[in-house]
This record gives sequence, C-alpha cells and structure tokens, in this order.
Amino acid sequence: MGKALELVTGFVTFSNAAFVNLGMAAGNTLTIRNAPLESDVRLLQTWVDVQFVGQLRIRSPRLHDNVHGIHLDTLVANETPLLPWGFPQKLVPQDTLIAELSAADAAGDIETACLLIYYANIAGIDARLASAADVIPRMVNLVTVENTIALGAAGGYSGEEAINAEEDLLKANTDYALLGYLVDTQCTCVRWRGADSGNLGLGGPGDPALRHLTKDWFVRLSKEFNLPLIPVFNSANRAGILVDGAQDENGADTTVTSIFAEIGPSTGK
Repeated sequence: MGKALELVTGFVTFSNAAFVNLGMAAGNTLTIRNAPLESDVRLLQTWVDVQFVGQLRIRSPRLHDNVHGIHLDTLVANETPLLPWGFPQKLVPQDTLIAELSAADAAGDIETACLLIYYANIAGIDARLASAADVIPRMVNLVTVENTIALGAAGGYSGEEAINAEEDLLKANTDYALLGYLVDTQCTCVRWRGADSGNLGLGGPGDPALRHLTKDWFVRLSKEFNLPLIPVFNSANRAGILVDGAQDENGADTTVTSIFAEIGPSTGK
C-alpha cells in the first residue's frame, strides 16, 4: 500500500448550454481507484478550460447529494482552481463520480475539466511524494528543464515527450523534487508521469496568467492540504519521466518549464 496523486481529465465537444457528461481522456476514469474503504481519498482541486461561460457539476450519491453536488460557475479561458484551499472533498473508493460541463458554445468547441485526487493508501502504487519540510533541508540547487509539447486539437492528452528530450542536464542517479512549473501558452493542464509517480499522471492548470500559482504548485498543494504532495523523480528514470498536456480544438503548443529542486540524501533527522 502506498500514496498516489492523480490528475483526471475529461472533455465535452459542444454541450450547447446543456450539462453533458465528460468523456474521459485516455487512461483516466471517474471511478475512484480501489483502496481500503477507511483510507483517505480526497478531491483536492478542480479547474476548467472553457470558451464560453457555463458550469461544472461534480456529483455522486456518496457526496452531499446527487442533484447538484459541487456546482461551480466557469469563466472563459480561465484555469484558476475552483475549490477552497485546505478543504479537500472526501471521496469513497470505487464510487463513480458524475462530472458534467455546460457552456453556451458553438459546434466543434472542446470544453475540458480536470480533477486532482490524492490517495493516502492505495494498492499496487507507491508514488514518491514529499512535503516541503522533507525537501527544504535536503535542497542542493534549483534547476529548470524546458519541454515544448506539441498539443493536439482532438481533446484529451497529447504532446508527450520525455523530460530529457530537449535538455538532458540532470545529474546522474540524483533525486529531484518537482516544485512547480511555468507555461508560455494557455492549455487546460500540464501533466508529468513515470515510475516515481506510480505511473499515474499528476499535474496542474496550464495558464500563463497563473504563474503566481504554478511556479510552486506542488509546494502550495502540500502546504495548503498538509499532505506530502511534492513529486520526487530520480534522474536515472529521466527517459521515462513523461510530460504532456491537454488542449482544446485550437491545438496551440506550449513550452513547459519544470522547476525542480535537486535534493541530497536524507539526514534522518
């Protein structure tokens, strides 16, 4: 049993102002993963990328109610997180959430929503997740790595490339904590995954206007929720540390700057 952090993304093509169930990106599902029923599973944050104002609705009989549940108005081209920091929604293992988007959009428009879910104790997965208190005393250097990802126009994840595809400067067999990131072009989300994340994707919103949030995204998550949420990757796995994202039908590419802290061995103190 181990920890996990997972980004779950789904999209709707032309909702025409009616609520439409999200079609999930490849590898994602709205069914909460199998974990002990008493274990801590939480919805930490959610955000959307829409081209017309509308609403996001997340519901289930296991949440407050199955009529409105978590019901949030959305803004155009604004990926600001929609839930309060520090107050995660408890989820139930194997429950299937209903997530829907509405927007007064036009034919062919892709509207997308993301949910970020934390598992404290999940079978078969053990992501390397640390707290700020774990990372700060071990930090040696800050380092940034750039990836320009070619995002597609069909919805879901696209543009995948290895973290070392364009810059291969990470020190051999060294741990790096992913503190946050920057993007230069708007997209729905940016995602990282690899053996160190339990092969689950984790990430955040892809909005250059939110640099004050994304530059320390995982540090902020960890501090706000008082959980170990800073991913740690080892450079020995760099060819398998994959970066991708999600985009709407306009398909604009983005440059992702991953901000890492090189960290040394734990002192045990």
